[in-house]
Amino acid sequence: MSGPQHRIGLIGSDISGSLSPLLHETEARELGMRDHSYETIDIAARHLAADAAAVLVRTAVAEGFTGFNVTHPCKQTVMSGLDEVDEHAATIGAVNTVTVRDGRLTGHNTDESGFRAALDMVLSGDELGRVVMFGAGGAGSAVAHALINAGVCGLTIVDVDSARAASLAGRINASGTVAVGATMGEAAGHVRHADGVVNATPIGMDGHPGTPFDVTLLTGRQWVADIVYRPAVTELHSAARDLGCRTVDGAQMLVEQAADSFALITGVQPDRSRMRRHLAQTLAGRTRAQPAGMHS
Repeated sequence: MSGPQHRIGLIGSDISGSLSPLLHETEARELGMRDHSYETIDIAARHLAADAAAVLVRTAVAEGFTGFNVTHPCKQTVMSGLDEVDEHAATIGAVNTVTVRDGRLTGHNTDESGFRAALDMVLSGDELGRVVMFGAGGAGSAVAHALINAGVCGLTIVDVDSARAASLAGRINASGTVAVGATMGEAAGHVRHADGVVNATPIGMDGHPGTPFDVTLLTGRQWVADIVYRPAVTELHSAARDLGCRTVDGAQMLVEQAADSFALITGVQPDRSRMRRHLAQTLAGRTRAQPAGMHS
């Protein structure tokens, strides 16, 4: 199998350590797609602000790129540079995948489907109950919609920007699920009474150590999800696991959203099981090499 040439770009900040290039290019080789490359377009390395993404995506198409993934902090700012945003991504208010067809750029969101699939792997058939989510940015918006589509009965959204949390809560309320925004100072009370807690912030990833809240608030009865996958086991994930919580790690979401994105951009369905195996091997190798050690 050879097929058309694909030159994919990942747009975001501080993305030199992203595993998305390896994940996509390895699966493309396994599928026999020889003319396939995946490159980072790092706004931090170029000393650009997040709003530059709208222009960057257009410039990159002129340079021969045929599709994109988009990560923090560009999932919302890239949207103004697109010709179209599909209904699903428009509802979420964030784009993490851009397809290029006949010169037209269309935005999609696979973070939502990726997180929902990861949840199903661990919590399939379980009542999700009341959930507290930290982070109201582009990833947080997608995760919030995944949670309501998965059937949570109530959602509290916490963000350092309380206005942003309130805005996302308002959009979720419009869908019929009860959601409220909360400040960081109010978070402890919500976490204590939650059935599930989700980290949709960069806190915990390499270069941003720590946890988004005091982990002593957790009990073994809660389930905990973290979208961070570098390191493979975050401080939050480790603490939750030690307490006996059911946990959903960021690697599960990474593979699922990457597989959906791969299919959208190339038109070829990847082997998700193979992608999971390869990522697990890669993460295990990096953990052994660097024991101290978001999406895309």
